[in-house]
Order: sequence, then structure tokens, then C-alpha cells
Amino acid sequence: MPTPRALVRAAAVRLDDAAIDSPDHDAAELLAFVLGTSRSRLALVEEVGPEDEARFAELVERRAARVPLQHLTGAAAFRHAELAVGPGVFVPRPETELLAGWAVERAAEVARVAGRAPVVVDLCTGSGAIALSVATELPGAEVHAVELDPQAVQWAVRNLAGSGVDLREGDMAEAFPDLDGAVDVVVCNPPYIPLTAYDGVAPEARDHDPELALWSGDDGLDAIRVLERVGARLLRSGGHLGCEHADLQGETAPQVFVASGRWTDVRDHRDLAGRPRYLTARLPR
Repeated sequence: MPTPRALVRAAAVRLDDAAIDSPDHDAAELLAFVLGTSRSRLALVEEVGPEDEARFAELVERRAARVPLQHLTGAAAFRHAELAVGPGVFVPRPETELLAGWAVERAAEVARVAGRAPVVVDLCTGSGAIALSVATELPGAEVHAVELDPQAVQWAVRNLAGSGVDLREGDMAEAFPDLDGAVDVVVCNPPYIPLTAYDGVAPEARDHDPELALWSGDDGLDAIRVLERVGARLLRSGGHLGCEHADLQGETAPQVFVASGRWTDVRDHRDLAGRPRYLTARLPR
């Protein structure tokens, strides 16, 4: 019977041939999933039985066909949480963890300075990743989330169960009229891919993530324009807004907020790879 090391090595070659960005990582993750263990503990497994080997080979072929790794394992790590994901919901990316961390920090600042529970709204919540991060990392925060896609809502319901997050189904454009002028932090990872960029999008996203989570008009800014208006409606004076965008929108996305004349402290922030990744802005006091 083969060893885990031999199986992972052969699978990594197959995934590399299929142009998978992280073949060694994905091969090890898939084998660990099949064996019910973790990547770090694979070395403790001496041999892999025939049934597990066959199941692993099947998953490797599906990954080589560009099915997202997270759809195959049913889970995605995000900051300090593990989210259930699969067909019908956008798989949260590591880059978004920075935006979630920003939201946690701003909400914690409100709690410290104002001496009360901060009110946070996560628009386009998808799997619930950002809302869950705020709710679990800052107990006592009042967290609200909204998602338009009915399938994604079901995943968010599962991930946010027991978290205390107020989850609603609907369009962010009309969301939370009951919170107008009462929110401290608005955070959003909206759709932002231009329709003209279809051919350049990785198959994992283009063919498996929901269309509502990807495309946003010819320039990719349609949802961000809506967010600018919604954020101005929801936030109290001095409130904070954070929004992820594509790496090519480091100037155009912030300009949406600058051009409206409603915001101050409009800034753009880079991810760990040095690429423009999210903007922040604040309503004047």
C-alpha cells in the first residue's frame, strides 16, 4: 500500500500539470480530508488503504478539473473560524481577512471610546465570513448582515447559527432602514469584476462562484456605487466604511467616494502581496 508522501507527490504533479496554483498544498489537503486528519499529521500515517486511495484519486481529478478545493472539502478557513461552503456561495479568500480585521479593529475602537456595544453591518455577507469574524472576535458587538442570493443565504444561516448575528435576506440597496444613522461600521466585500474581464477570471471563480458575487457592470464599480449611497444612509456621523475591490481598482474605487463629496479620510489599502485590495472612508463628524 502507498504512503501518504508518495500519494501527495504524485497528485501534486497531476495538479501542477492542470495549472493549479498550489498543487502541493491542495494535494495534501485533499488526502488529509479523505483520511480525516490534518496536513500536519499526514506524516504520522504509515499507509493508505485501497478505498481511501481511490477516493483521493477521484478528488484529485475533480480538483484538476478546477473544482474549488473548498467545494471538495466543504470548508474554508477564514481568520479564526472555519466556514461551511459549497456550490451556491462565494468561497471567502484570504485577502478578505484583512478587511475583516479592519472591521474588528474599528468596532473595538468604538467600544473603547464610546463605552457601548458597536453596531456593525456586513453587506453582501455571502457565507457570513466577515460578520462571523466580528461577532466571534468582539463579543458584545451588535452585528447585522444581509445577502441577496437565496442559496448563499442558506450557507450563511448555517455558518452564523448561534453567533447572535442578525442575518437578513435582501438587496443591500434597501437593507436595514431601521438602522439608518445608527451604524458605527459598514463593511462589504461586494461583486467587483467587470463584465469585460470574463475570460481572465480563474475557472474556480468563473465556473463555480455565484454570478451575483462576481460581476458588477462594465467597469466593476456598479455595486460599489450602491454601497457608497447605502453607507452614507446607514452610518452615524463619524462612522467608518470598508470595502474590498479588485487590484486594478485602487484608484477608481476610492474615487467613487471622493466624487460624491460625502466622505472624509478616503484611503486605499494593500494586501500582503502589495496589491491594492480595499478602501476605507469615514463620514464627517
